[in-house]
Amino acid sequence: MKTVYFDNAATTPIRKEVVDVMSDVMKNTFGNPSSIHSYGRQSKSVIELSRKRIASHFNVSAAEIVFTSGGTEADNLVLRSAVRDLNVTEIITSKIEHHAILHCVDQLKTEYNINVNYVDLDQQGNVDVSHLETLLQNDNKKLVSLMHINNEIGNKLDLKYIAQLCKSNNALFHSDTVQSVGHYKMDLQEIPIDYLVASAHKFHGPKGVGFAFLRKNSGLRASIFGGEQERGLRAGTESIHNIVGMDEALAIAYKNLETESLHIKELKTYFISELKKLSPDIGFNGTSEDLQKSTYTLVNVRLPISAEKAGMLHFQLDLKGIACSKGSACQSGSSQNSHVLTEILNDEELLKPSVRFSFSKYNTKKEVDYVVGVLKDFIEK
Repeated sequence: MKTVYFDNAATTPIRKEVVDVMSDVMKNTFGNPSSIHSYGRQSKSVIELSRKRIASHFNVSAAEIVFTSGGTEADNLVLRSAVRDLNVTEIITSKIEHHAILHCVDQLKTEYNINVNYVDLDQQGNVDVSHLETLLQNDNKKLVSLMHINNEIGNKLDLKYIAQLCKSNNALFHSDTVQSVGHYKMDLQEIPIDYLVASAHKFHGPKGVGFAFLRKNSGLRASIFGGEQERGLRAGTESIHNIVGMDEALAIAYKNLETESLHIKELKTYFISELKKLSPDIGFNGTSEDLQKSTYTLVNVRLPISAEKAGMLHFQLDLKGIACSKGSACQSGSSQNSHVLTEILNDEELLKPSVRFSFSKYNTKKEVDYVVGVLKDFIEK
């Protein structure tokens, strides 16, 4: 059976070069980085070199990078500490954020009775900037949390503009950049953001490791307590091989960004054009059809098939060897509609099945043709 992996927004295959580097570290650099002997010092040196290299991609200091187990932990570190330690009393976010944000904010509201305001969205899921400006017009200690790229519909936020808007209104700004780190370059000296997060497995690195950028003198404190690792911000013995793997994956991603992003953009453009030939009733959710307004890595498609056939769609695609998603991978197995699509689609549109296809450097035009052919058969039957 032919197999096609079009679910790279959920996770990406690890590059061979990354596996090789990680394997070498696991075999030869096994000391505890907190130990003072030579084995420990060697491990500590490897970690700090990776921290310095990762920081260089964003034009920040190594001290502003904190290693975590991934994006979810990093998001929770920022949001919880901002409320607990920085006296933030109001969080402004949107209803189409990742659940790592939404569920954390709900919990903070329960624990600390903070105010939560959700910025308005247009019909495509874009942030209403004028409404955001209105929400910023008070003296509360505020934190704004808006993702750079939506993981389901691919919408891009103007990160620099929103960061400047927040700064001019004395609000802290945090962004979940899990879908953009490794795919877009960001100079954080030019973008006055306070906090952002990343996860290695979204850019061909290992699972279980990520990082948070915390602007110098952020005032944040640990959410996991124990040892003094990560300057006291994240207790626990560091996962050396994962950190080095993330460093290597990010370095390769940015080194090859121009050629690999061009390849993926061409695949997305071709995929959209071929889909449009199948039926004039095919729709695209959010701004995912527009390469200027959405990420080049994914497209969210609404298919013109009956509700009866819709229930079998993902099962049938899987039988044909096609890996894709109806939304976030974190929602797999859920019978509920995507919370993102529920916010932006009307009742009639929600009856039609929506599928997220997401691409990487390893995908080909031939795979696109295969997927389009399978969808064609499904729509026409």
